[in-house]
Amino acid sequence: MAFDFKKEYREFYLPKEKPSLVEVPKVSYIAVKGKGDPNEEDGDYKKAIGMLYAVAYTLKMSYKTDHRIDGFFEYVVPPLEGFWWQDGVNGIDYSDKSSFNWISVIRIPDFITEADISWAKETALKKKKLDCSAVKMLTIDEGLCVQIMHIGSYDDEPRSVALMDSFIKEQGYVNDINDKRLHHEIYLSDARKVSPDKLKTVIRHPIKKA
Repeated sequence: MAFDFKKEYREFYLPKEKPSLVEVPKVSYIAVKGKGDPNEEDGDYKKAIGMLYAVAYTLKMSYKTDHRIDGFFEYVVPPLEGFWWQDGVNGIDYSDKSSFNWISVIRIPDFITEADISWAKETALKKKKLDCSAVKMLTIDEGLCVQIMHIGSYDDEPRSVALMDSFIKEQGYVNDINDKRLHHEIYLSDARKVSPDKLKTVIRHPIKKA
């Protein structure tokens, strides 16, 4: 059976609908960085997602090609994730999506190297005619965070963020969102197939002692 990150690391992907503390280890991703409204039709965000999935699935299926990856085992491609921020804004202003900066990411197993990612980008260009040169390898060490499972539309996320803020204050922490520790979302639902009120999104914020 293929290794499934969501099942093996439930504490990071399947929190409850109430805030909890979590210590997140260093994780490697394939990533595309950009700016602008994620809902824009044919915008940079949607193009970035296309690149990420092309590279992710090329890596996943590499064992069926001549490319050999040391330590490879079959795995399920993890869910899409995103790190978000806005210049000059403390937190997230959901009313001004055009000012979003984002890093869209998909987690990769530890055995994936930069050389493997380069091979996958070249393969995607040859076979899918898709330029994935913007895809980079990125390693992030989030450390201590608060997280929650948000059920509902993305525009309704402030409701869950308010619960997180109240929780960390009660626990003696404060938010530690800055240019290196960012608002983080993990998308467990396909927004093209699930109604907005049933979307499942993990929201995660870095914190520190007050």
